[in-house]
Amino acid sequence: MALDLKTAHKQFLEYLGSRRRARATIVAYGKDIEQLTSFLGNMGKKDITEVKREELEAFLKKLSADNYTPKSISRKINSMKTFYRFLKASSAVTVDPSLDIEHPKYEVKPPRVLSKLEYRALRDACRGDIRIHAIVELFLQTGIRIGELANLTLEDILDSELHVASQEGHEERNVPLNRAAKEAVGNYIRIRDKAAKSKALFITKTGRALLIRNIRTAIDRYFRIAGIEDAKVNDLRHTFIAHHLMAGTPITTLSKFVGHKRLSTTEKYLDLIKDKQVENVKLEEL
Repeated sequence: MALDLKTAHKQFLEYLGSRRRARATIVAYGKDIEQLTSFLGNMGKKDITEVKREELEAFLKKLSADNYTPKSISRKINSMKTFYRFLKASSAVTVDPSLDIEHPKYEVKPPRVLSKLEYRALRDACRGDIRIHAIVELFLQTGIRIGELANLTLEDILDSELHVASQEGHEERNVPLNRAAKEAVGNYIRIRDKAAKSKALFITKTGRALLIRNIRTAIDRYFRIAGIEDAKVNDLRHTFIAHHLMAGTPITTLSKFVGHKRLSTTEKYLDLIKDKQVENVKLEEL
């Protein structure tokens, strides 16, 4: 039975949803495949079985001509290959035209870890903003993901722990709250609008949950204020992991704290810190 491009795209998204893939992954794959099917449609293709390797390669050449980076193109190839694996498994196609398409080579930069001075500069820069200061402390002292932080509720702040709810395939976990994090969050909760209807821990001035994009924008602003270059929000998580490994936290314990599914993911950070000297100070006082 013929399967048009639009329907193939829709069924692919439904498949990803049924596999409980992360929401961000579904959105990214969805946009990539929508871009691909739009390109194929403009080439006159209507049915997914009409598409050959040549058309896929033409799509990638168009991306390159439009100044997409090799890293971005590689990500789109991943989406394409996942798309065709789904189509082949569901018998929508008998031949996978993406099978022999190779990824472009590009340099993978190691995770960015804030230095001792950058760590202090960021905390000092946002100290006057009680809400953002609490957010930064949670990132630096617990290593949670930005999506996890955005989903925190008031009930997730326990006496000496932070409850991180199950989200997008990651199991729920409790993470210890040290003195710096407890103090910063406590200060924020005291000034948080008590009448806000949202149960979210971090809210806007109008009482609505603070969105991921709002958090990212705010942190980027304080990176600039602190004079920290080439840093992203996720680098605060990298910093937490790296500094705990340097301080001697058992890797199995740390892996559970940050919610890594595989211990090997945490082990990758060992290469990052092997040439760094251990800081003989408490983590929250860096």
